[in-house]
Amino acid sequence: MTVALVILGAMVGAPLRYLADRYVQSQHESVFPWGTFAVNIAGSLVLGFLAQASLGSGTYALLGTGFCGALTTYSTFGYETVRLLETRARFYAVANVVASIVAGLGAAVCGAAIASAIW
Repeated sequence: MTVALVILGAMVGAPLRYLADRYVQSQHESVFPWGTFAVNIAGSLVLGFLAQASLGSGTYALLGTGFCGALTTYSTFGYETVRLLETRARFYAVANVVASIVAGLGAAVCGAAIASAIW
């Protein structure tokens, strides 16, 4: 049952990631990967909320592991950072790493704080 819940969550998270990433990136002409940055920060916020919330294991498997796991993407973050380095856009590569870590952790903390305030 848990595997099915993870798959179900991923079936929603993966297409949402693709659509959100493409939309956000189309709004900017910068080489900075704003689309990936946005979905990773949004996913961190949701996962921070879910980690703090009082959820059953099935709900966490569906939303935390399945949905957030498919919504966020470390592999694309890594690939885009390497591509920035290869094209000599070093400032953007470093900014991507630093901003992603700081904003991702901050978003997770904010999500947990929101859940704490609710429960």
